[in-house]
Amino acid sequence: MDTMQGKKRTHYCGELRGSDVGKQVTVAGFVAKRRDKGSLVFVDLRDRTGIVQMTFDEHTPSEVMEKAHTLRAEYVVMATAEVKRREAVNPDLPTGEIELAVSDLRLLSRAQTPPIQVSDKANVGEEARLTYRYLDLRRPALQKNLKMRHDIARVAREYFYENGFYEIETPMLMKSTPEGARDYLVPSRVHAGCFYALPQSPQIYKQLLMLAGYDRYIQLARCFRDEDLRADRQPEFTQIDLEMSFVTAEDVMEMIEGFVMRLMKEVKGITLSAPLPRLTYAKAMERFGSDKPDTRFGMELCNLDGLAKECGFPLFADTVQNGGTVRGIVAKGAAGELTRKKIDKLTEFVRGIGAKGLAYIRYAEETPNCSFGKFLKEGELAAFCEALGCEQGDVAFLIADQPQTTLPVLGALRLQLGKQLDLIPDGYDFLWITEFPFFEWDTDSKSWVAMHHPFTMPLTECLPDLHTHPERVRAQAYDLVLNGVELCSGSIRITDPDLQQQMFEALGMSEEEIAAKFGFLVEAYRYGAPPHGGAGIGLDRLAMILCGAESLRDVVAFPKVQNAGELMSGSPAPVDDTQLQELHISLTEVSE
Repeated sequence: MDTMQGKKRTHYCGELRGSDVGKQVTVAGFVAKRRDKGSLVFVDLRDRTGIVQMTFDEHTPSEVMEKAHTLRAEYVVMATAEVKRREAVNPDLPTGEIELAVSDLRLLSRAQTPPIQVSDKANVGEEARLTYRYLDLRRPALQKNLKMRHDIARVAREYFYENGFYEIETPMLMKSTPEGARDYLVPSRVHAGCFYALPQSPQIYKQLLMLAGYDRYIQLARCFRDEDLRADRQPEFTQIDLEMSFVTAEDVMEMIEGFVMRLMKEVKGITLSAPLPRLTYAKAMERFGSDKPDTRFGMELCNLDGLAKECGFPLFADTVQNGGTVRGIVAKGAAGELTRKKIDKLTEFVRGIGAKGLAYIRYAEETPNCSFGKFLKEGELAAFCEALGCEQGDVAFLIADQPQTTLPVLGALRLQLGKQLDLIPDGYDFLWITEFPFFEWDTDSKSWVAMHHPFTMPLTECLPDLHTHPERVRAQAYDLVLNGVELCSGSIRITDPDLQQQMFEALGMSEEEIAAKFGFLVEAYRYGAPPHGGAGIGLDRLAMILCGAESLRDVVAFPKVQNAGELMSGSPAPVDDTQLQELHISLTEVSE
């Protein structure tokens, strides 16, 4: 085991090629597989770059062959060998045309039989994978994903450095301010009864950096939000955070487009054209029923109000007359696939997300089958089909309700059908969404709240509506969407202290609340503030899409599960009474 003492690795396993034949190399890594045929032993050695085959045969020194017979899965070894051309080329491996004839072998670490198989082909449950994450992370697929994540971070730093940005760190322990989700709170030992909050974003600090004159800021910022998890959400995440002074929304969007174009070219070999497509929020909702539409497929929403308000179906007519809307989508050529049973399941789906029901026209034969056909007058069904573009072989779905229900429900149904009918092609469709509403109505608090955050600048022409018609106020806000996923969100910020005060008041905040939560920021704006704006790009989500992963867990080294726990370490966990006493905390048992 000590014959190679002092030798160092010369090459990574996955980087060796046919051009290296004849070289003496030293490699190191984990044993992925051993095939022992007695006088002939094959060992696949794996490191983060890939796998290479090592061979031991009659030319191998006897003491080295003895060690080869003892190797097991996940043993850590270092080997010196000559690179030789393989007789039987393996086209599935980048290193498949060569093998390593080992002359010296050092066993660095033995391994017990792993509780999970370290292989992309192994069928291992997610709970086991996350419990033994340090083994799961050895899999080539995950190592490839984390390499992609690294490349995104590298390109981001290089690009923004070249464009004059300073990388500046902002505090991880900060004051709790309302940003749309629950904070993670950290108790203070020194200040009894007081708490820090982990940042939901560096929003306030990066604005203060613009006031401080740093002009262009960038940070790969860790952010924390205590909210329910889903496939594209983790309680802690990373965003490529930026802010720029003396700019308009166009300037910020152009800067981000430059980063996206460079990233796609470097990591995917794809050339994008600038400017990227744009839609206003209103147009996106009208056409796709979503403010983050997947535009890789069609099935756009159709406005049927003109027909509906005069038709014989009372539900449609009454809905339009009462300020509602009737919209529809068409699944082209899907009549054979979408049976009545499957349509019933889709009806359950839309009811589960807020719709009262789902009307349909299934045009499977010469005469269409219409769920509301008995209410229609002669010619009205044909008129609906013509307006929808619904032809024989198609299925149309219609929803009647208030716009705030009809549009997003149909948008969700569109996406569900796109997946169910396999209508979504591979590729990368970027889209800017602009002119978001500044306010949205919160049904729980029965008040207007900021759709983005209260520091967003409204469009100038909307300022007269601030106090009288808040639903009309549009913001200088912009989101970048990729394949139906919100990738980036940003805005131009308010720099006028008086206007900022008006925005706080429009959001129903009292003078005391404003002073308590944002007093330091309001004060700062009174000492000169350059116009500025910025954005945050979701690094985790970007990596997930570029890797083709189904979940953020596949691009995060140590992710949390649905209940925000981490299975490997057992976090979160109780702490001892001494720690609690130091933090002036006592626990009270709460009944379920």
